[in-house]
Amino acid sequence: FNRRVLHLAVDESRPLLERAKFLAIFSGNLDEFIMKRVGFLKRRAATSPAPTPFEPWPVHELLASVRGLIRHLQHIQTNCFESSIRPALAAVGIHLLSYDELSVPERARVDTWFAREVFPVLTPLAVDRGHRFPFISNLSENIGVLVTESDHAEPLFARIKVPTVFAQWVRIPAEPPALGQPASIPDPSRGRFVHIADIIRNNLDDLFPGMKIVEVAHFRIYRNAEVETAPGGADDDADNLLELVEAQLKRRRFASAVRVEISPGPSRRVLEQLTEELGLGAEDVEERPGFLEYTDLYEIVDLDRPDLKAEPWKSVVPARLAQGEDIFSVIRQGDLLVHHPYESFEHSIQRFIIEAARDPNVLAIKQTIYRTSKDSPFINSLVRAAESGKQVACLVELRARFDEQNNVRVVQMLEKAGVHVAYGVVGFKTHCKAAMVVRKDPDGLRTYAHLGTGNYHPRTAQLYTDFSLFTCDPAVTDDVVDLFNFLTGRSRKEQYRSLLVAPVSMKPRVLEAIDREIELARGHAAGLVPVGGRIVAKMNALEDHTVTQKLYEASRAGVNITLYVRGFCSLRPGVPGLSENIRVISVVGRFLEHSRIFHFGAGHRDPLDGDWYLSSADWMYRNLNNRVEAATPVFSRPARASLMRVLDIMAADHRRAWDLGPDGLYTLRTPPPDAAPDSPEVLGTFDSLMSLARAGGM
Repeated sequence: FNRRVLHLAVDESRPLLERAKFLAIFSGNLDEFIMKRVGFLKRRAATSPAPTPFEPWPVHELLASVRGLIRHLQHIQTNCFESSIRPALAAVGIHLLSYDELSVPERARVDTWFAREVFPVLTPLAVDRGHRFPFISNLSENIGVLVTESDHAEPLFARIKVPTVFAQWVRIPAEPPALGQPASIPDPSRGRFVHIADIIRNNLDDLFPGMKIVEVAHFRIYRNAEVETAPGGADDDADNLLELVEAQLKRRRFASAVRVEISPGPSRRVLEQLTEELGLGAEDVEERPGFLEYTDLYEIVDLDRPDLKAEPWKSVVPARLAQGEDIFSVIRQGDLLVHHPYESFEHSIQRFIIEAARDPNVLAIKQTIYRTSKDSPFINSLVRAAESGKQVACLVELRARFDEQNNVRVVQMLEKAGVHVAYGVVGFKTHCKAAMVVRKDPDGLRTYAHLGTGNYHPRTAQLYTDFSLFTCDPAVTDDVVDLFNFLTGRSRKEQYRSLLVAPVSMKPRVLEAIDREIELARGHAAGLVPVGGRIVAKMNALEDHTVTQKLYEASRAGVNITLYVRGFCSLRPGVPGLSENIRVISVVGRFLEHSRIFHFGAGHRDPLDGDWYLSSADWMYRNLNNRVEAATPVFSRPARASLMRVLDIMAADHRRAWDLGPDGLYTLRTPPPDAAPDSPEVLGTFDSLMSLARAGGM
């Protein structure tokens, strides 16, 4: 998947700062992969597990392969930046320079700025008999220095952490105006920049006066992110999950190192100092030319250069929500499907909770929170509702990886306001996206529900594609009530009327649905039924072994299967005798494809008559077995038609779609020469759906 993200940076047809953004996204993805997956493999390697049918490679062999692939992709990234993006930025007035490329007057101005602003903040930490090796935080940029008092003294190691309290790309200060002349105002959309680490490296004499600098190395370390805890693990023994998560956050900060990236040509002395102190082997050290931290490019991406970016997208307000009625009246008229970010998150999900908090007829609000923003409007609304006397309950998943600290803060705010807060079902992460409102309507109490595929997070809702379903259909809302009882109480309900709920019913129901399509395919082949089997599913990743094997069985039976899998896929399509009837397509582009859709033909020729679900879950072992997830049926034919339209556009996409081959490699489609300029083949999924939204055709 990350290779396909990197392709968006290499693609010279994209706006320049969009390419720089995807270089940064690639680095962020890779950082997380190394912390989670490489960290996990290193822990596995320490136990020397024997290969199994599901993990046929020795762990050490797999680690070596992963390191080689990371090295290859980072080489592409560096070459893309140095030979393409950086020169192209310079050509439009954005110069990303090394310190050596500055003129003498520019260096003087930069050095003056360093002495005034940065020097007092830096803390050189020496390593000798009187000073222990310093703690080096995860993903921090550091400068390692060997210094000596004389030519004959033994060099000593010192470390300087590159501070993050300053911009990492420093705009070179303007030349002071001549006497009596007004100061010139720099153009904020252009300029000459140098990286702060480069400035520090070239001012080390100020940090080590009277010492001789023997060697300088720029390095960065990765620490292991804790693996998920399965049922029966440490979480099951916790008396207080909040305290447990806070303790885990502290432990993560000091977790073992798994990798060091360092500038080229470090001496043996520097390498041994780092590997011995960090407990790493030589294979865990990677020499990297160029920059070590490409996520710093976000600062450049944020420059006010609309000519170098994609046209900003402003979500449209769904037609049914633009009529001025309260949102509950709209939902009573029929189920409402909203597609983000093409359609407004603010005017649908946020409005749903805000109106519920303000409405005097609303008696209760319940919501799950997996990830949300630091200034979340949902938290403010829940607090307001609780303070006004409404019954408010919120399930906050404290173990949402890398969002734990924010979620702890959310819990504290909610509890202070009197919201009933649950931390989740012991032993399982709660990943479902659900909210319900109990309202006193003129004809009696009614429950309204929102079920979605994405987080209640206003910022990522502008970047990720997700679906929201609003309904007051008791066939769904009664299940949502039971789901919240499962989340906040002691319910162990396993059978739901409509919802597929993991870990209790989703996986069995999905397997049953595939089995039904297998029987239809066999019946159709024997002339017993008019329509064969059909499965269309869209998700972020496919990995669950049982589901994969069942899909292979379905393919051999003749079921027509199309899978839209954005990220990694452990199934190989098109293998003779195994998966000839399976296609796997990955669509990667402007927005992050995040929605999950499951469709089963159920013996109907018209897809709108089959079974449709929206889900918070991928078909991964962790989602189906170790998390609380929910898939909601979509009963409304207009909503089903909207889902079908999206899948049809993705199927036709020849701009941002990749086909997975039986060899495990992806091939980027290219538009056919006779395709219409405004067709999905040429525009691709994202531009096609934006055009559809503008025209009011979602």
